[in-house]
Amino acid sequence: MIHGSLDQGGHVRSFHSLRCLIAWSVFSCLWIYSSASADSEFVPLFSGKNLNDWVHVGEGPNGYSVQEGVLVCPAEETGNLFSRKEYANFVLRFEFRFQEASNNGVAIRSPLRKDAHLTGMEIQILDDEAPRYQGVVKPVQYHGSIYGVVGARRGFLKKVGDWNEQEIRADGRRIRVTLNGVVIVDANLDTITDPDILREHPGLLRRTGHIGFLGHRSRVDFRNLRIKELP
Repeated sequence: MIHGSLDQGGHVRSFHSLRCLIAWSVFSCLWIYSSASADSEFVPLFSGKNLNDWVHVGEGPNGYSVQEGVLVCPAEETGNLFSRKEYANFVLRFEFRFQEASNNGVAIRSPLRKDAHLTGMEIQILDDEAPRYQGVVKPVQYHGSIYGVVGARRGFLKKVGDWNEQEIRADGRRIRVTLNGVVIVDANLDTITDPDILREHPGLLRRTGHIGFLGHRSRVDFRNLRIKELP
């Protein structure tokens, strides 16, 4: 009788384990399908082959180039490279890679101008852990900050030479920046009321504009640029 009881319990445990396995398999399939479906809503912003859909603004020739599917902003570039198309509300995903002390920026809702960090908005791209920036860079200039306006959380950049993943979500007056899976900025632009900031950054009031990269005499590589427009 003891043997029979143990056997029955074993069958119960096996049946329970099988149910858990089936449930987990169904959940995994649904999660994979949901993720793939959500990802399919994004479209490439950069072809990986050429810069036909981009406009260069700045003095001198366009130094941006495509190298093995990577968009390269070289060390000598000081101009801006903008998308030809304008975007209002969107989710932008991309990867970037630094050299030591790299400095760049992602312009959003910007006009085709050199001063995009003021007349549009700039999401800072900066190796803010480099020695040259210590004690010099302000909190509103850390990587991921809305430049000069809203500071970002620090400590989530990968080491120089590794690829980082970043997402910029612009939805109405809310701007959210996620770096390597961590939200480092979540700002409501309506809460920015300092008259000096608003005067210096009129781009905060813009509802649409171009997406761009802001060269600053240092190399930064970008790849896997994709965007999903929001209603």
